[in-house]
Amino acid sequence: MTNTLVLDVDGTLVDTNYHHAVAWFRAFRRFDITVPTWRLHRAIGMGGDKLVAAVAGEHVERQHGDELREAWEAEFEPMLPEVRPLEGAHRLVASALERDLAVVLASSGKRHHVDHYLKLIDASDLTSTSSDDVEDTKPAPDLIEVALRRADADGRAVVIGDSVWDCEAAARAGLPSVCLRTGGFGEAELRDAGASAVYEELDQLRADLTDLPMA
Repeated sequence: MTNTLVLDVDGTLVDTNYHHAVAWFRAFRRFDITVPTWRLHRAIGMGGDKLVAAVAGEHVERQHGDELREAWEAEFEPMLPEVRPLEGAHRLVASALERDLAVVLASSGKRHHVDHYLKLIDASDLTSTSSDDVEDTKPAPDLIEVALRRADADGRAVVIGDSVWDCEAAARAGLPSVCLRTGGFGEAELRDAGASAVYEELDQLRADLTDLPMA
């Protein structure tokens, strides 16, 4: 049986979390709604289907939810060429494959964004999911479950992410999680959310690939 790494993408492999926060801020301002960027940042990692209500309330979701998500996409699109891979992203994936680990990406992002990120880290052949594949994104476990099915995973697995939402989704899928601080969350809050280990950068995680907790 093959063990599987279920990798988040935004904030874990590519440096996008603050771009997303700015894009959401601008999207809300289109409707004369001001949500502080610190609050938006705290919500990055959950899907857009959850974020609007989480940061602005159910009434805003009811009135403007779909329009806000369209506005966010329009605001984020011009930033896409600015997105860069996080240091060590390609090395992590390559090392995992060399160690005969299966690698599957479970992202809450849009499909064309995910495809762009995969090209950036030279991993276009990896199995991946996007928000287009499920009705409920993180912190729901659906993306992880779909990713494992697509990878035909037959062994143990661990979720690797950068946010408390990744930890929650992993727990709800019955899997352990480890996290990077690359998304801007603190070590203590990631551990409180369930992360078994927290790393400052991807190369540190890569050094521990054979010792990660799996279930």
